[in-house]
Formats: sequence, C-alpha cells, structure tokens
Amino acid sequence: MIFSVFSRAYKPIIASLVLVSVSGCASYYSHFAMFPAEKSSGEPRHVRLSWQSAEYPGWWFAGDKATPVKLETQCSDRVWRLRDDEEASACGEGIRACGEAGQDLVAQTGQPASGSTRCMSINPADPDARIAEIEGKLELLVSCSPAVVEEGEGDDALNLDYLRASSVPYTVYVRKAPRGSMRSRLPEFDESVCDAE
Repeated sequence: MIFSVFSRAYKPIIASLVLVSVSGCASYYSHFAMFPAEKSSGEPRHVRLSWQSAEYPGWWFAGDKATPVKLETQCSDRVWRLRDDEEASACGEGIRACGEAGQDLVAQTGQPASGSTRCMSINPADPDARIAEIEGKLELLVSCSPAVVEEGEGDDALNLDYLRASSVPYTVYVRKAPRGSMRSRLPEFDESVCDAE
C-alpha cells in the first residue's frame, strides 16, 4: 500500500527525468555562410558553407555536437565535407577535409594530393578547433586545387572546380538560426549563371 502511494507520487517526476534524458535538453541550430570568391579557373562564384549543431546546457553531461561542414561552390558538382572527428584523421588535426587521389593537387607544388593531404581546414592555426565551437566567424584555408576541372561531355559533364586555393585564409562570417525557423533557410545559388556557360 505504501509502495503504491509512493509509486504514484513519483511517477510524474520519473517520467520527467526520462523525458529530459532522452531529449538531452539540446537546442538545435542551423549555421551557414555565403560569400563571393573565385574558383580555381578564375571565374567569380559564390561559395556556401553549412552545418547543423546541437547545443546542451553547461550542467548537462553531454558536450555540444555538430555535423560536418558542407562546402559547395556555385556551378560545381564537387561537395567538400570538413570534419573534426576520426574519419578525417589521416590528414591532420582540427577541422579539415582530406584530398582525394586523382581528384586534387597540392596548390603550392602542383603535386598530386592524397588521402593524407589536408586540402581544406577551418581555423587552421588551432589544432583543437571543433565545429561545435565555431561562433560568428571562421577562417577557411584552401590548400588544394582540382586535378581535373570537368569530367565527361555534354549533358553528362560534371564540373569539379571549387574555391581557389590561397596562402591566406578566407575570413567568413557565419549566420546562426534555430533549426526549422524561417531564418534557417539556406541561401540559394543563382543557377542561371551556370546555364549561361
């Protein structure tokens, strides 16, 4: 009898604790940036960065988390994903994307890049940089260029060009918005520029 009263009294509390542990008390955000730059062939294009994050309160046991940063160049089919996890450990520390054999060249030397070549990095001066910790602005260093700018012919052709390499990082200002809100919609590329080529 006493146990059933005790059980009924604490059921709402137990249910609340379970709900809190499942949701993790996280706030979810979309992050994105769009900026003008040149691709390796010298044509002016827009470049878009985007990722998602889950932010937890300081008292929660889990740390903030984020998806890889997706980097897209207008009129290009090549999509880069910069990571801060073990998947990209072959080419260094921090937030980075590794080269692909046959696809990329080391911009400084013109030598073929490999999976151990760091082609792109965010906040390259900080080897402990994490995507979940990016606030407001970032520095993007591009160290590779495409080995082949276009693959295939006609309607089946793929444009593999991307953001021009630079010895000085690009400074990029990032917007942050609650996921699912009107402000979280990614800016779109003007595809008419691509059709005109």
